[in-house]
Order: sequence, then C-alpha cells, then structure tokens
Amino acid sequence: MHIVLIRLIILLCALCSPAFCQQPKGDLLIADFEGDGWGAWKVTGEAFGPEPARGTLPGQMHVDGFKGKGLVNSFYKGDGTTGTLTSPEFKIERKFISFLIGGGKDAEKTCMNLLIDGKAVRNATGPNDKPGGSETLAPEYWDVSEFAGKTAVIQVVDNATGGWGHINVDQIVQTDRKPPQLLANAKREFRIEKRYLNLPIKNGAPKRVVTTLVDGRVEVKNDMELANAAPDWWAFMDVSAWRGKTVTLQVDKLPEDSTALSSIEQSDSIKGAENLYREPLRGQFHFSSRRGWNNDPNGLVFYHGEYHLFYQHNPYGWGWGNMHWGHAVSSDLVHWQELGDALAPDPLGPMFSGSAVVDWQNTSGFGKPNQPAQVLIYTAAGDPTVQCIAFSTDGRNYTKFSGNPVVKQITGGNRDPKVMWHEPTKQWVMTFYVEENGKHTIQFLSSPNLKDWTRMSHTDGFFECPDFFQLPVDGDAANRKWVLTAASSEYMVGSFDGTTFTPETPKLPGNRGRGFYAAQTFSDIPSNDGRRIQIGWFQTETRGMPFNQSMTIPMELKLTATVEGPRLTWTPVKELASLRARTHKFAPVTLQPDTVNPLTDVKAELVELRAEFEPGDASEVAFAVRGARIVYDAKKQELAVNGHRAPAPLRDGKQRLTIFCDRTGLEVFASDGLTYVPMPFQPKADELALAMQAKGGNAKVTALEVHELRSAWGAQ
Repeated sequence: MHIVLIRLIILLCALCSPAFCQQPKGDLLIADFEGDGWGAWKVTGEAFGPEPARGTLPGQMHVDGFKGKGLVNSFYKGDGTTGTLTSPEFKIERKFISFLIGGGKDAEKTCMNLLIDGKAVRNATGPNDKPGGSETLAPEYWDVSEFAGKTAVIQVVDNATGGWGHINVDQIVQTDRKPPQLLANAKREFRIEKRYLNLPIKNGAPKRVVTTLVDGRVEVKNDMELANAAPDWWAFMDVSAWRGKTVTLQVDKLPEDSTALSSIEQSDSIKGAENLYREPLRGQFHFSSRRGWNNDPNGLVFYHGEYHLFYQHNPYGWGWGNMHWGHAVSSDLVHWQELGDALAPDPLGPMFSGSAVVDWQNTSGFGKPNQPAQVLIYTAAGDPTVQCIAFSTDGRNYTKFSGNPVVKQITGGNRDPKVMWHEPTKQWVMTFYVEENGKHTIQFLSSPNLKDWTRMSHTDGFFECPDFFQLPVDGDAANRKWVLTAASSEYMVGSFDGTTFTPETPKLPGNRGRGFYAAQTFSDIPSNDGRRIQIGWFQTETRGMPFNQSMTIPMELKLTATVEGPRLTWTPVKELASLRARTHKFAPVTLQPDTVNPLTDVKAELVELRAEFEPGDASEVAFAVRGARIVYDAKKQELAVNGHRAPAPLRDGKQRLTIFCDRTGLEVFASDGLTYVPMPFQPKADELALAMQAKGGNAKVTALEVHELRSAWGAQ
C-alpha cells in the first residue's frame, strides 16, 4: 500500500513540474500578404510592385505553393527590377520562424534576411540558380530560440537583374512547433534484380539533387521534383545495365516525413503505364517520349536500316532540365520505338543538342570491319561549354570518346554542333553556334577524323541549332545550292567552297506558324532515296500528362524556283499515307456561299485533309477541322490558322492545301509547300466535325479528300 502511494505522489509531482506543464504556445503570424497593399512594410525600388502579387505575374512561369491568394513576388515588370521589402519591428517570442520561399538562389541578391540590430543573423533563398527550375514555394524555417526577447525585422531582398533575379515569399509565422527537418543526403540502396526503378514525381515540388551511385561510384546526378506523398506521375530509371550490383540513390535534401525514397519500386514494368500511348493528350502520329520532357531533335541519322531520332530529354521532370539524349528508332518514319537514353549528364555538363553521322570511311578509328561507326557530336554544357563525341557500332550502345572535348570553349554557351561529310574536300564540316563580339554567329570548322577540328569561317545572324545541307533546285542535279538554317527555321541559300558559305539570298522566313523550333534533317539517307527529311520540336504543352512536348511529323524539304529566287518547300513524307484507315473522296464542285457543307457526314479524330481549289470570286475559302479554323483569304492570298496569318500565294491560279490534325496540334501546308504553318492546338475530345465553305462568291473545288488516320502507336 505504501509503495502504491509513493508512486502516485511521484506521478503527481511529475505532472505538476514546469517541464511537463510547458505546452507550445500558439503561433504568431508575422505576415500572410493577403491585404491590398504592403501595410506597415517598407518598400524600396520597383521589384515588389505596389501590393502583394496574386500568384503568377506576366511573363513568369507558373507560381504555386503559396498559401491563400497573395504573396511576395519580386518578378514585377520582370527580372530587371530591384528593391527591398522590410517588415515592421517585432519581438521574437517563439522558438522558430517558419515561411514559404521560392525564386532565385543567391544569398546576397535574392534572399530573405532576419535582421537584429541591423545585422543579418539568418538567411534563406529560393532553390534556383540555373536555367529551368520551378517557381514553387517550399517550406523553410529558422531556429531563433537563441534570440528570444530580442527585437527583429525581416527584409526581403531583390538586387539581381539576370535570370532568376527575383524572390517569392509567403506565410511568415512565429511558432514553437518545429517544422519537419530537411535530412541531408538521405539514401536508399537497391540490389538490382529488375529493369527499372520507378520514382515518384510531383510537378512543381522543390527540386532535389538525386545522385545515382553504383557499387559506391557516382554515375550521374539529376534534379528531380520528388513527391513527398502522393505523386503526380512515375518516372523510371533503367537500371538493367547494373543487374546484380548495388545502386544507391542519394538525395541532397529531403523532409524527414517524406515518403519519396521509401515509395520507389523496383520493377520490370513502368509504373502507371497501363494507358501508355493512349493518354488523352498523347499525339497519335507525332512522336513524344514515354515519360518526361522533350525538346530539340538531335542526331537525326539513317543507320543499319533504321531512322534514328535522338532528342533533348528530361526523363525525370515534366519541364526542361537534366538534359539527356533520348533515343528512338523507326523503319518507316511513322512508327517509333523508344529506346533507353543514349547520353546522360557527366562531369563535363548536361547533354545539349548536336548531330550524328555515319563514319563510312572510318576516319575516326571507331569502326570495325564491315561495321562503320555511328558518331554522335554534342555539346557538354558545363563550365566551360565544350563539344564532344560518342560512338556506337550497333546503334544501341554508346561510348563517350576518352579524349573529349574535341572542341574547347570559344565563348560561353557555344553549342549545337551539326556535322556533315564534304565529299569534294574529303573532310568533315561542323557548323555550330557561337556568340562572338556581341553577335550571333554560325562557325564553320573542319576535321579529317571527327576528333581534331580547325576553325575556317563564320556567318553572322543565326541563333542556335544550325543545319547545313545541299539541295537541287527543282530536282536539277546540275543546279545544287547550299542551305544554312537555324533554330527559328529562317534560312539563307548560297554556295559553299569547303571553307566559306557565301549567301546568295537574304535571311528568309522558314515556318510561318507557332511552336516550331530547332528542326534538324537526317544525315546518311541512302543515295537511292536522296530526300532531305526534317523533323522539328513541336511545342505542344500537355498539362496533366506524365510527358510534355512532341516532334513534328517528318517533312521532305526541297528547293523550288520562284520569281524571287530559290525557296524552300515543306511537304509531309509519303510514308504517312500508311496511317490512312478510311478515305472520303469528293467529286469536283463549285462551292457557293449557300452550299451545304460537303464534309458534313465526315467525323474523325485524327485527320489528313487535302484540298485543291480555285478561289474564283470568293473572298474566302474556309475549313473547320475539329474546332480549328483554317481560312484562305483570296484577295490577300493569305492563310489564317486559328487567327494566325501567313502569306500563301496561289500557284498556277490554284491553292493546294494539306491539313494534319492530331490531339495536340495542327500542321498546315499551302502553296505547294512554300507555306508551312505548324500550330499547337488541343481540340475537344468530342469535337469531331469537319466543314468547308466559301464566302463572298463562288470557288471551284477541283480535288477534295479526307483521310481518317489510325494511331501510329499501334499495340506498343
């Protein structure tokens, strides 16, 4: 009895002790920025604007992760503005100050400071200090227990004017509840027995540096928006090359309550891929990667009976970053099989754009008897930015040259080497972009072996991703001209003597639409074919999907004579006809303003429409394709695609129009290919109608056919 009583007394004393009774006090809000102005906060400069931002500002990437409607966002009028935002004085009355922060990563120029007696005692920044990145605000906190009772102010600073020259802040709170800590270098090991590691991704989450180690050796580092809880989608890492080995994933910072590492699954299949290639916004005859972001096509080359499409690829993010070379192959330019990434970031930097060739004469020494090497030429975009090569004799496995780089940095950011064999001078010729003396230039270099390069000449006025090739004018082999083009698809026509390109035209407009960039043409197409085939980056945003962006359809380029001189034409490759599932052909007809729509009975999701007509006295000949409007203005001889206008002259008194419509875009060809209008466009799933009409007079339709297309993905 006495023992029980003693124990009860001890328990009551413990319950009444100060240590037990000291419960966390309620949170104290310093600022939530929900008001119409800055209140008692002091503002200098322009960067913070007249009041808290209401989310994303003009010209800014999407901003999220803030609480409520308002936040501090110093992107007001862009990154060029500067200033400070300073709170009124407050007493430190809790152990921690928690907040949400994003934007630029510069501890002096884009930051938030806690000032006591005018001295910065705590500092925080956003996560971004290089191109790409995310505008998401993430939770951070300061332990301020040592400053209890002191008077402080918070100052938000934007003294930067370049990229990521802004800071985002919200929900600043004093609290006694310690926010979840960020664990440094959190790890998980895997004994590799299956093909993939499936990684949880949350779009817009803070980017974490994920280091992949194999048996303790660093293989690659990537920035990933890992999901701390439920993911938006699953990225996959192909680890089949390391079967039987130990792979460690190490994350630089991870909240202690995150499930990102524990939820990674090892599998022989891609998690969440049950609907692969049938997703609602998957282009059905435009190539896109299974997962992640793609942009520039790279290294287009015909090799071992296959068309190889390499491309800029972020396997672990919906947005730009982690530049790898993705890789896909096709036997017909229509049906593509995606392989594993061919090039991954390395100590020289991420893998930026470039080209590929077949070294038929084994000038590089990379080939084997009866096995000429396929050589990739690419930019390693570290610091410095350099040009490198890799090779393969099977078109599947690639080895980076041990002597890289083969071209050292000329100026910062020089990039995008396009290489071709110049038969008359028996040498390799490289064109690539260099900003020199404040000008955009395309440099011409030569090499006997793809390893040793000499600068020869340059041409001004082109920016990024050059391409350089020769074409006959109207098919006349005796009248061949050289074409120099670049990322915008503007081009010049001229001559080349093996050293210097001499333009014979001014810089001419290329595509006439939107969302088309960095196109490249295939090298090493067999001589019995002889076509010059181009694919471009089609900027088709697909929000809500585990992939983003796509490629245009392949197009044949030709030079045709016009009264102004030789001009490029674009036409869809003939192989696309293999996708025609059902054809509707219509007899010639005179289309009057009151004519019933001749296409009224045609309904299709994937469309190829071809029309030839003489405008006559009609002011317009208009087509509706799944909600898109394609209108030919006969008086101005212009084509309008969803309101975007482009010149489209009649040819022999006629207009010949081809329209391809997919789930994510239109590609429109007019004037026998002289006018090419790509246009990102997402038709409504249930909008399948087509229409054609004349306005202001009669038009003579001499040919009209519509092809319902099947998916190029088949049963993949």
